[in-house]
Amino acid sequence: MNPRPLMPLVRMAAVIFGGVVTLNLTSTVTIKLLRFASEKKREKVALPCMACRGKGFYICKLCNGNAAIAWSPMFDPIAINPCVCPTCEGNRVQRCLNCLGKGYG
Repeated sequence: MNPRPLMPLVRMAAVIFGGVVTLNLTSTVTIKLLRFASEKKREKVALPCMACRGKGFYICKLCNGNAAIAWSPMFDPIAINPCVCPTCEGNRVQRCLNCLGKGYG
């Protein structure tokens, strides 16, 4: 089989594939640069939240990060049952309500 007739097809496929890869690379770099610039601009204007230090989460205040609380239905309990913390639902952290609208967490 003679490879001469397939050469234009291979060249055209290489040009199209190279163009797609080039467009993908340039768009990825552009988006990263725009995100970086907007983040730097936001950091200049917005101060980090003092409750969570800008992370968006803080340790659960009810269970102190243990994911369980000691609970008993009686006033003077004989046995204390560990239960999943209802505030953090066992995740050990809570979402900072001060940061919800500011784009931190």
